[in-house]
Amino acid sequence: MAQVQYYGTGRRKSSVARVRLVPGEGRIVVNDREVEDYIPFAALRVVIKQPLAATETLGNYDVLVNVKGGGYTGQAGAIRHGIARALLEADPEYRAPLKRAGLLTRDPRMKERKKYGLKGARRAPQFSKR
Repeated sequence: MAQVQYYGTGRRKSSVARVRLVPGEGRIVVNDREVEDYIPFAALRVVIKQPLAATETLGNYDVLVNVKGGGYTGQAGAIRHGIARALLEADPEYRAPLKRAGLLTRDPRMKERKKYGLKGARRAPQFSKR
């Protein structure tokens, strides 16, 4: 018999996470490694678990994630977004708590592009009167 799976794609900064939720005992596997091994910061692991905590499904699903691009913070945000979308696919009743917690909104903040004549996005060359 085929196992039930729910999919969600999450994005944040330059990171993209493909998330698969499978009914299980609450394991989180990121790029074939346990989340504790992959993400060294406890605060970011809390961020990843926010959608599960908001819907009170913390021990109900195994989370299998494939993530690429960006750094730890961007990847954690992308995983969070992906889990929220997958939970929504699993049960549309979760929409209200997820929406209330602001977990369904994709964070639009991106790195600003460098402009010509400047050293960075806004950093100008040092000014000298003479």
